[in-house]
Amino acid sequence: MKAGWQTKTLGEVLEKTGTVNPLQSPEAKFDYIDVSSVSNQTFRIEETQRLKGKDAPSRARRLVRAKDILFATVRPTLQRIAIVPDELDEQICSTGYFVLRPKQGIDHNFLFYSLFTEKFMGQMASLQKGASYPAVTDGEVRQQPLSFPPLPEQQRIVGILDEAFDGIATAKANAEKNLQNARALFEGHLQSVFTEAWKAGELVTLADLADDITDGDHIPPPKASSGVPFITIGNIAKDTRTIDFANTFMVPREYFDKLKSNKKPKKGDVLYTVTGSFGIPVLVSESRDFCFQRHIGLVRPKPEVSSEWLLYLLMSPQVLRQANDGATGTAQKTVSLKLLRSFQVPRVPLALQRATAAKLDAVINETQRLESLYQQKIAALDDLKKSLLHQAFNGQL
Repeated sequence: MKAGWQTKTLGEVLEKTGTVNPLQSPEAKFDYIDVSSVSNQTFRIEETQRLKGKDAPSRARRLVRAKDILFATVRPTLQRIAIVPDELDEQICSTGYFVLRPKQGIDHNFLFYSLFTEKFMGQMASLQKGASYPAVTDGEVRQQPLSFPPLPEQQRIVGILDEAFDGIATAKANAEKNLQNARALFEGHLQSVFTEAWKAGELVTLADLADDITDGDHIPPPKASSGVPFITIGNIAKDTRTIDFANTFMVPREYFDKLKSNKKPKKGDVLYTVTGSFGIPVLVSESRDFCFQRHIGLVRPKPEVSSEWLLYLLMSPQVLRQANDGATGTAQKTVSLKLLRSFQVPRVPLALQRATAAKLDAVINETQRLESLYQQKIAALDDLKKSLLHQAFNGQL
């Protein structure tokens, strides 16, 4: 630590903050900052609710001032952290926030940046308790150490971080835009390809292209310590269109052996999620024994239908639109087997199917290459922020 720096707990460098009960002034209006008001992308208060005192929720109790720092103690590692702007001076926030008001000699921006350091966030991660709503207490936040130099040096460091983080934010926004554009490249090509297929092919039902269309066994399977993997929707990876066998539970071999052959996926089949996150197809690309839940459909193509082409067909916006339009249910939308079998699709020659699938393979491979490149850039920018924060709060800037 550099000479002139000192370390105190947050409780020692913070002013006491006040509380208020809006119900005591039932007609008075105020802006309410709830936990969802703060964006963990922009680290700003994005929106508030204008309420009368009589309508105030029970958690609306903490009075805030301009330049206070709000730190959400519920799910603290989500980093819902923001500085109160001038226009929200003397307004009210949720008790789900710890309000940090620095004493004289502590720059509020310096304190704000300190909450993003790996040291502080690591402590929050280790201290949080609770399964559904992990949280830390105000007392635990107050006990965290803060190392800081004299005020002029704090302000110099803040100036460096402000400039650096503005540049990082711009670079990250550009990388994220490029990432979206890469994904849009494939989606646009997919739509174009199947628009042409719809024009050129004979319109049939999906059942006409399949030897079988079914779903998983409706009887809850017994679990076993070893045996055959059982796949749920959670094992269908949307981004990569693959089956994740790493986190499955096992069912006894005897259970699997008694299943009908159309309940046992084989290489070349296409699985299709039909409940909740419906409309995600994935190709069974290897020969291995596994079974699957009833919330997943199985489409087994006829010999004259390419499995790869069928996969892309089920990914197409034309098919997804039919799934969206026909899905039923309220809490969880479901694509029934009847609807799945009745999807209107084009029948085209096998040679054209294979040529189309090969072209789409090339496009998706390039898309994935670009996605990987931009994701690496985004990760590198995040690492740069962490490195700068580490240097800043260890007297190395």
